[in-house]
Amino acid sequence: MAHQSSHAKPSAHAETKTRRKSPDAIKLLMQDHKEVKALFKQYEKLVKAEADDEEKLPIAQEICTKLSTHATVEEEIFYPAAREVLGEDADLVDEADVEHATAKDLIAQLEASSPSEDDHFDARVKVLAEYIDHHVKEEEGELFPKVGKSLDLEMLGEQIEVRKQELLADAPSGHS
Repeated sequence: MAHQSSHAKPSAHAETKTRRKSPDAIKLLMQDHKEVKALFKQYEKLVKAEADDEEKLPIAQEICTKLSTHATVEEEIFYPAAREVLGEDADLVDEADVEHATAKDLIAQLEASSPSEDDHFDARVKVLAEYIDHHVKEEEGELFPKVGKSLDLEMLGEQIEVRKQELLADAPSGHS
């Protein structure tokens, strides 16, 4: 009897391992979009409540960390795969690259300051939120539907998960 039960445990464990499905890359990216949108709303509420730096700054830092990580995995993993699928019709990816560059500029300005040091800090967060909202609508409404059926979303999802963990481990703010 003992032999059977010890034999059953490894096979049950092996089944669990093989049943674990890699996340869908598009679902992962859309989850990031949702999380950042919620952080922007949280920040906006703090601005309306005239909160101080101690309350606003950690949210702004988390927004910056999440957006930087998200942009990096898209640029390193998702966009090259999308570009390959789209071929000559990769205008959407080109636009997304340019949008990322502008967002990164705003993120760098936010990371170099704080609400009390910069009269435009709250305005920069608001503009970044509007910019990201536009970018998300294009990705979710146009890019993802165009490339979703042609990509190995599980393989890309696995690569994105691994890379995000590496980036978040190196993030200076310590937020994840």
